[in-house]
Amino acid sequence: MLCSNTEEIPGQQIVEFYGVVTGSTVRSKHIGRDILAGFKNLVGGELKGYTELLQEARKEALDRMMDQARSVGANAVINVRFGTSSVAQGAAELFAYGTAVRVE
Repeated sequence: MLCSNTEEIPGQQIVEFYGVVTGSTVRSKHIGRDILAGFKNLVGGELKGYTELLQEARKEALDRMMDQARSVGANAVINVRFGTSSVAQGAAELFAYGTAVRVE
């Protein structure tokens, strides 16, 4: 499955559009990560626990979006974007969306 954040994929011709596809995941904070992040805030630096959490969430949202694209017959997704929203205190949704297409 090809994914691109552009309107086309170089060297490929779009032969069919299937519409918008999405994938999302809702993640909550982890108490252990919160404690470590609190200490890190005192001295500064990257919050690696949260970085890993976001990387996992982006991958899961992308995988779900690509699964939906495959289910409609697409072999590529263009104009891929990410978004976030707060679902509840301490929990957030990360979602991926794009346009499912078939390219040759």
